[in-house]
Amino acid sequence: MTHETSETSAMSKAGRPAAPTRHRLSWNKVPEVTVYFWIIKVLCTTVGETAADLLNEKAGLGLTGVSVLMSALLAVVLVVQFRTSAYRAGVYWLAVALISVVGTLISDNLTDNMGVPLEASTAVFAIILAVVFAVWYRRERTLSIHSVDTTSRESFYWLAVLFTFALGTAAGDLVSERMSLGYWLAAVLFALGIAAVGVAHFALGLDAVWSFWIAYILTRPLGASIGDYLSQPTGDGGLGLGTVVTSALFLAVILGLVVYLGVTRKDVTDPERAA
Repeated sequence: MTHETSETSAMSKAGRPAAPTRHRLSWNKVPEVTVYFWIIKVLCTTVGETAADLLNEKAGLGLTGVSVLMSALLAVVLVVQFRTSAYRAGVYWLAVALISVVGTLISDNLTDNMGVPLEASTAVFAIILAVVFAVWYRRERTLSIHSVDTTSRESFYWLAVLFTFALGTAAGDLVSERMSLGYWLAAVLFALGIAAVGVAHFALGLDAVWSFWIAYILTRPLGASIGDYLSQPTGDGGLGLGTVVTSALFLAVILGLVVYLGVTRKDVTDPERAA
């Protein structure tokens, strides 16, 4: 799942230049999809789960207080992200970590504060995400993350990312509760789902864009299951590390990988390929 469909041609079929996209940048604003991308994505998802629990339970902010705080922090970081002219590993992955928390909190608020059934919230988030993709494609004629090089495309990208986290949270909780699998069995199930998407893409020709986004959604419940397994008490089926230790451990690994990528630039998209 490291390759996706390319941008539509800069020339129309009639030989005339296509209409220029507004505010086009010279560089893609998101990283190349490499093994580093998937590792950090799962780690950020895990931190999103444990950090939300940590702030809610240990800091005494409550679900509403945590939601307001994390949404404000996300807004600030996204402003910085949009103002950058190219992909910056530190800013990008900080935005992903925060949006993972906010996406989780959106689903949790609907379930815990408003009493919305998981079946309903899963369906609603799936519909919203489908609408985002439909409008994105209708406006830009591509869903490829290799060409997130305009303000419009970046806006659609982050909106889609937000609802993939919300959908992954609701769908993951629904599966876990209905099937009563336990944390590590749930993690294995979602990992197998991602592997199936990989097989469908590489062996059966499933479209690269859809392969990417389906896997992106599934990494959310995968990371959450891993986080819960590590942090929850042994009596509840976890390892009992706690949310503080689990969050600190994963944040340290994320920081190390992001610093490495910031120095080596191994995940910067080739501008010629993006074109």
